[in-house]
Amino acid sequence: MRCAALSAAALALAAAHGVSAQTSTTCNPLNETCPPDKALGKTITVDFTQGASDQFSLADGTTLTYGSNGAEFTMVKEDDAPTITSVWYIFFGRVDVTLQAAPGTGIVSSFVMESDDLDEIDMEWLGGDTTQVETNYFGKGNTTTYDRATYVNVAAPQTGFHTYSIIWTSSSVQWLVDGNLVRTLNYGDANGGKNYPQTPMRIKLGDWDGGASNSPEGTVQWAGGHSDMSKGPFTMYVKSMTIQDYSTGGSEYVYSDMSGDWQSIKISDGGSESSSSGSSSISSTPSSSSTASSTSSTASSSSLSSTVASAASGASSSVSTSSASAGSSIPGTSVGTAVSTQAPTNPASNFTSASTSPPAATKTGSSGATALRDSGYSVAGAVFAVLGLVLGYMVA
Repeated sequence: MRCAALSAAALALAAAHGVSAQTSTTCNPLNETCPPDKALGKTITVDFTQGASDQFSLADGTTLTYGSNGAEFTMVKEDDAPTITSVWYIFFGRVDVTLQAAPGTGIVSSFVMESDDLDEIDMEWLGGDTTQVETNYFGKGNTTTYDRATYVNVAAPQTGFHTYSIIWTSSSVQWLVDGNLVRTLNYGDANGGKNYPQTPMRIKLGDWDGGASNSPEGTVQWAGGHSDMSKGPFTMYVKSMTIQDYSTGGSEYVYSDMSGDWQSIKISDGGSESSSSGSSSISSTPSSSSTASSTSSTASSSSLSSTVASAASGASSSVSTSSASAGSSIPGTSVGTAVSTQAPTNPASNFTSASTSPPAATKTGSSGATALRDSGYSVAGAVFAVLGLVLGYMVA
């Protein structure tokens, strides 16, 4: 039976107005065998100023209009949460989205990358905060700490378009604003890699009402206060997106076990499979002339792990970095000068999983404890056996 688990955004939405949107999973491969994920396997550009795209599906209750500013995610009522989701997944890659966030106190605009096992990378904008965007990540839906978010300066995100980018490899995640690197997360800094997002992800975009009258008080505080829909409608505009899947040569991604490790992901053409440590083809840099139907791929006989590392290096050198580094309260996280480490009142917006079992690492720890206990029994048995022999000899 499939589990219906909600991650961060979905839990806030479900608690606020009983709807399922933004982030969720219908099958968690940490708990059960799930169908393969359809692979993008190339680079595409989607121009929403030209209308709807078959690269994305609309969530229930979502109606979008399209114009010169692109796709319009309009909220009129508290329970509106227009959301689109890609019909494919990427396994490491780069996503650039040009958007204008929705205005309005309590209104939240979201750009989310999330996997079936609730790895997540995101950027969010609060309608009442006209100077910042939040960057965040999650590993396997783990929300035991709330020190993952940073708040990056951006000029008037609700009244002007900016291009927001996420570059994701097996070794690091980079967040960019208008081509400027504002944050880097390294693999080892995410709880030794256990909380590092590393499984195939789909893309979600939408806005929702964090300040609704029936939202939990903590969510309302994080969202900046209660919303006033009489001042609406409130609209997020998404003009265009370019998505590059660093993994090519396959049509689907398969979880070979329940570890949630990137090395366990198989790249399959629907028949044969190759592991992520085997021969695969990936492209390390986006094509400057990619279109909605274009494909960027390079033949390569090197392993995915080594090529992804190369891609990470190439991506790092291709972005513009802030001139100086600001101090960060997040261990192991590199941020640019435009980052504020002052968190909102409530960090619970950093979406939590609703009904997922503990991550594989926890299960491994449990089995390790069992092994230690069993080895203790074995040692004790050996000691008693020796004592028995000694006593028997003394009696004799």
